Amino acid sequence: MLLAGLAWGAVYWFRESKKDGRVALIYFGGLVGAFAGAKLAFLLAEGWLHFNDSNRWLIWLSGKSVMGALPGGWIGVELAKTTLGYRETTGDRFALLLPPALIMGRIGCLSAGCCQGIACSFGVWPAVPVEIGFQLAALAGLLGLRRTNRQLGQHFHLYLIAYGLFRFAHEFLRATPKPFAGLSGYQLIALGTAVAAVVAYRRRMLSECGKALPL
Repeated sequence: MLLAGLAWGAVYWFRESKKDGRVALIYFGGLVGAFAGAKLAFLLAEGWLHFNDSNRWLIWLSGKSVMGALPGGWIGVELAKTTLGYRETTGDRFALLLPPALIMGRIGCLSAGCCQGIACSFGVWPAVPVEIGFQLAALAGLLGLRRTNRQLGQHFHLYLIAYGLFRFAHEFLRATPKPFAGLSGYQLIALGTAVAAVVAYRRRMLSECGKALPL
């Protein structure tokens, strides 16, 4: 499912690269950033808790988190665009490709039995199906924005805000370590991502308003 998610994005971006060869490099930059962010988020959120585990190297090498992949990929894309001098916005296109890829990843979670919810009065909280439901709703929302030409250039920021807030709230029902005053490391990353996306949203909005003002 991980490979399917990567192929989903790669097919689109390499088709786009026929118009501008830099696009493939931007996708690659985002991919490198996403993998680095996914690994770093896991190590900071819970990997360090396994320091005394005899299987720690296996855990450290295999652990990753989509909550770190999103901001990591965002940073990777921005660095690649700056390096290449690419000034067009790419966030709307990235945003629309994310939900299907993450749904594929969560189907993999269902198959592997990972990312479980906490025990509730009715049983185990269905953490993975709930997240799949969020991604489906996000996809529907992004398609609606695209078809009506609303919030152009802001779709990726809106997605990060929505997912960051969703993940912060949903994390209380997920069976993840919460060593930071009752919060998990993923919640802190989620909240930081949402705040950063709000700042980026506002900066772009003010920038577009400035362009629209008459001289």
